[in-house]
Amino acid sequence: MSEWYYAEGQQRQGPVAEQEIRQLFQRSQITLDTLVWREGMAQWAALRTVVDELQLQTLASVAAEPSTGFDLRGDYAAIDNGTAPLPGSGPLSASPYGASAASVGYGNAVPVHGAEVLYAGFWKRFAAYMIDYVILTASSMIIGAIVGLGIGGAASLAGGGSTTAGVLSQLLGALIGFGISLAYYGWFHASVGGATPGKMALGIKVVRSDGDRISGARSIGRYFATLLSSLTLLVGYIMAAFTERKQALHDMICDTVVVDKWAFTDQPHLQRPQLGAVGVVVLVLTGILFVGLIIAMVVAVGAIARMAG
Repeated sequence: MSEWYYAEGQQRQGPVAEQEIRQLFQRSQITLDTLVWREGMAQWAALRTVVDELQLQTLASVAAEPSTGFDLRGDYAAIDNGTAPLPGSGPLSASPYGASAASVGYGNAVPVHGAEVLYAGFWKRFAAYMIDYVILTASSMIIGAIVGLGIGGAASLAGGGSTTAGVLSQLLGALIGFGISLAYYGWFHASVGGATPGKMALGIKVVRSDGDRISGARSIGRYFATLLSSLTLLVGYIMAAFTERKQALHDMICDTVVVDKWAFTDQPHLQRPQLGAVGVVVLVLTGILFVGLIIAMVVAVGAIARMAG
């Protein structure tokens, strides 16, 4: 990938990557008339002459229309001179999981197109899933224990058998766990944020392929589609590591994508490809638990073998 230089007043700035050039242009820090150069060019040229090479076609068409787009130069000047609003009080202070700051309610929220979209990779999604798994497991165990105690107590008072009570308790526990999981994913993915607590922690969200928020029906359908991803010996999940838009099987079925929380917003430059501290910690802990489980199984098998001998 080529490294670029650009002129800022009488100063030469760079080298910077192509992606940074696009971000500078999107943030109006450089314009179509800014002089740029890379190795292989005979001389400095205006940015407008290399629009195709830098893939600025959409952004350039927006910049050519004064009545559209966002001019952030005043915002950056305000940051430099200390007059910018405090965090949480400016017009762009809304959460990336919510509607645009100019919108009133979800019905008027329109995804912002024209910028690069960062799709969430397999490991980000896996780390988010592990967080959600812990939350769901803990809540299901607590509620299941309460229900089990209630059934056991009722069976004792009625003089019923403990076996029947045990079977009924396990059946209800499984149904409750399924219901909690369905409600959890169905509600969070269809919410304004489009993200479960696990996805929020990793900075990602679920949207339609065009950036629109998914409906409640689609969210529930996506949950049932994850069962298909599981039935394929988890190949449906692993597909997210290899497909073009990082889609798992259930994403393809339901026309959804998992993207960075700032994708399809008016601040796409805030998207980050890195896993992040939360993701690293979750993956490390998961790895430690997995290795511990393998060791425990080996030890148990060895103990059984010695007893049998």
